[in-house]
Amino acid sequence: MARSRPTPTVAVPGAGTMFALRAIGLMILARWLFSMSQMNFIAALEGMASSPWACINLVFLFLLIALPGAKARVERPFHPLPQWLRQALRFFGLIGCLFALWSIGAFVWTAGWRRAVHTVAATNGWLVAAPALFAAVVWICRPRALWRTNIAARRFAIGRYAVSIDSATRTTVVWLESRKLGQYDARELSVRWPRGGQAAASPVAPAASTSQTSPASGDGPGDAVLAATPPVVDAPSSSVPSVPAAGAAAAPGAAHGRPTVELLWDSPAAAGHNRQTVFRVRLATESDRVAARALDAALKQV
Repeated sequence: MARSRPTPTVAVPGAGTMFALRAIGLMILARWLFSMSQMNFIAALEGMASSPWACINLVFLFLLIALPGAKARVERPFHPLPQWLRQALRFFGLIGCLFALWSIGAFVWTAGWRRAVHTVAATNGWLVAAPALFAAVVWICRPRALWRTNIAARRFAIGRYAVSIDSATRTTVVWLESRKLGQYDARELSVRWPRGGQAAASPVAPAASTSQTSPASGDGPGDAVLAATPPVVDAPSSSVPSVPAAGAAAAPGAAHGRPTVELLWDSPAAAGHNRQTVFRVRLATESDRVAARALDAALKQV
C-alpha cells in the first residue's frame, strides 16, 4: 500500500500580520462587551446609537476583525492587506490612539495621579493597554516595502520602494508599497547619487552583503524559487570610490547624515520620457544603503 506523505505546514508570509490584527480587534471587542455587561445593556445600545465615536469604533472593529480583501501571499510578505484597508486601519488606529490618550490625560488632570493609579488597577491596566493596542495597529500598518532585500534573488527594498530584476528577460519591476509603479527595461535604468549620496553611503563588503541576504533567510518559500537566479557579484572596488569616515560625515548635501538616491529611467525609444525619475528616497537605515549600492551594481551588470 502506498503510504500517504504528510504535507509540511509552512506559514505563509503575511499570515502573522493578519493574525495579530484580528487578535487586537478581538481584544478590543471583548473589553467593549465586558464594559457593556456591567451596565444596562439596552441603555448602552441606545447610547451607542447616538454616539458618533461609537459608530467609528464599530467600523474600525469590523475592518480589524473581518479584514476584507486580505490574503497572505508569498510574493507579498509584508503586504497581505489591500492598500485601502491598510490606509483605513492606520487612520482609524491613529484617531483611536489620540482619543484614548486625550481621554486618559483629561482624567488624570481632573482626578489626579493617585486616583488614576487606582483606576488603572481597577480596570486591570486597560487605561494603559487601550492606547497601546491602537498604537500597535498603526505600527503594523506602517509604510514599508513589499519584501526584504535579497541580493541573490535580485530583490531590493529601499525605504517604501521595492525593486526586482529578472535576469532572463532583463526587466525590472518597481513597487511603491503594494502598488506597482511600472515595468522597465533594466538596461535603461540607472542609480544616481545626488549631492554626495554615494560618498556618504558606507561601503559594503561582498561577503557581508551575501551572507546577510542569503536565500536561506528569505521571507518564505518563494525565495527558494527566486534564489535559482545567479547571485549578483558586487561591482569592482575601482568603480565605487572609497571615502574616509570623516569625509562621509562632511559630504555636501547629505542632510542630517541621510544621503539620497534616485532611480532614473532613460529610454531613447520613448519620446518625452528621457531622464525620468522613477523614485527618489532618502537612505534612512544601513539596510537601505546596502540595498541601494547592490541595486546600482546589479543594474550595471545587466
